[in-house]
Amino acid sequence: MNYFNLPLEDWTNWFVNDWLLPNFSGFFDAISAVLASFVDAVTNTLLFFPAEVIALIFILLSWFFAGRGVAVFSLLGFIYLGAVDVWIESMQTLSIVLVSTMISVLLGVPVGILAAANAKVERAVRPVLDFMQTLPIFVYLIPAILLFGLGGVPAVIATFVFATPPAVRMTNLGIKQVSEDVIEASRAYGATSKQLLLKVQLPLALPSIMAGVNQTIMLALSMAVVASMIGAPGLGSIVLNGISQVNVGLGLTGGLAIVVLAIMLDRITQGIGQKL
Repeated sequence: MNYFNLPLEDWTNWFVNDWLLPNFSGFFDAISAVLASFVDAVTNTLLFFPAEVIALIFILLSWFFAGRGVAVFSLLGFIYLGAVDVWIESMQTLSIVLVSTMISVLLGVPVGILAAANAKVERAVRPVLDFMQTLPIFVYLIPAILLFGLGGVPAVIATFVFATPPAVRMTNLGIKQVSEDVIEASRAYGATSKQLLLKVQLPLALPSIMAGVNQTIMLALSMAVVASMIGAPGLGSIVLNGISQVNVGLGLTGGLAIVVLAIMLDRITQGIGQKL
């Protein structure tokens, strides 16, 4: 039933190609340059140190925050990464995940705080988060390519859009779950709004915030293979090559490496949240 024709495709293409890109290409180029230098700096830092040093740091973090079992798994996982010769690709993927997660947390947590403090902000933010979470992943890639080209930068942008909602939602939820009795007692002792937020609500909401960070990291890692389709380096490119070559072994090699990183990061962030 076509009661009227809605030229959404034409409108969108006009907006992006005829208005957004001609007027803001310099702005997007500047963002791309900053993000590219940031991703390269993190990658070069991870690759600068010997693999044994990076592995030891992760093993110690696993032992301290998640226990001996996870530390043993981390040791075996790093041995696997070295044995199948995917260390460089693993660090490239890890750098994209770290940068994406950092941006998501730096922007998502303040938005979650504002949403918890202001009902109007929450009503405005909620449909945006729903849109970010439910829009198919591949749709993110089209504007990312147009605005930022190919490589790690559009991968960071697409990953940020996909992985930010949990950070916002869990921060909002954590602050709202702080007991009203605690809040009233703090106010009775003369706490200002700033002191109430920084010294009462945020510390008590930290486990929930860390759960959001954990989910953000997992979603960022799940984008590794998809991001490789727009030129992002790392383990996703190995899996993508395995798919294009119908090479089961190559795909399994890259896939297991992603699983190793995912389990380690998941257990470490969970442990941090529990200790906090």
